[in-house]
Amino acid sequence: MTPEQFAALNGLEFTEPELLLQALTHSSFVNENPESITGDNQRLEFLGDAVLGYLAGEFVYLNYPDKPEGDLTKLRAALVSAQALAAIAFECHVGEALRVGKGTEQQGARRQLNVLADTFEAVLGGLYLDQGLQAVSDFVVPKLQARLKAEADKIPAYNARGLLQERASIQLGLQPEYRIVAETGPEHDRIYSAEVLLEDQVIGAGNGRTKQAASAAAAKDALSQWEQWFPADS
Repeated sequence: MTPEQFAALNGLEFTEPELLLQALTHSSFVNENPESITGDNQRLEFLGDAVLGYLAGEFVYLNYPDKPEGDLTKLRAALVSAQALAAIAFECHVGEALRVGKGTEQQGARRQLNVLADTFEAVLGGLYLDQGLQAVSDFVVPKLQARLKAEADKIPAYNARGLLQERASIQLGLQPEYRIVAETGPEHDRIYSAEVLLEDQVIGAGNGRTKQAASAAAAKDALSQWEQWFPADS
């Protein structure tokens, strides 16, 4: 895929096409092609990382006005993680447009998580230099919004129990307690049901194939209802 095709596919139009070409150029390509008219994308990646960090921070700050700093930090980290960025890069067909050295390509660079994430950041850096912060925001914020929903659906993956303990301790001065209330199914395929309590009040429930998974599901359930149980203005 050519840079022009990549830009058209993603609704981008660079006034300086060489910036996009550089953003899509891996260092291995330059090493094998020293006559290349552009350098590699490492400097653009540095710039794109900074721009993305700012936009992701602004996004979670504006969209979650009641969340404390700790929660905002975790949400931002989830949005800009290599895994999240690689997923966005894959959706944008970054790997197909990437210029990479033959040796590195044989190692599967076009599918490597870090390569995809770094190249996507480089594209953002190039877009910033070409058209400014608003253009980057228009392009990437809708993608962050979609990723945030995906991350929110996987709260246990970034420690629902830890988040619940932090929130309960900071806001209420309490520690969550967990209890297994039921075990169902045959011994080789057991399902556990758990509840999480603050003092004597059940604030969440969940099921899982292990006691730990059931407790994590209960913590996630409690987090999803937190504002109903404990309104910010109460």
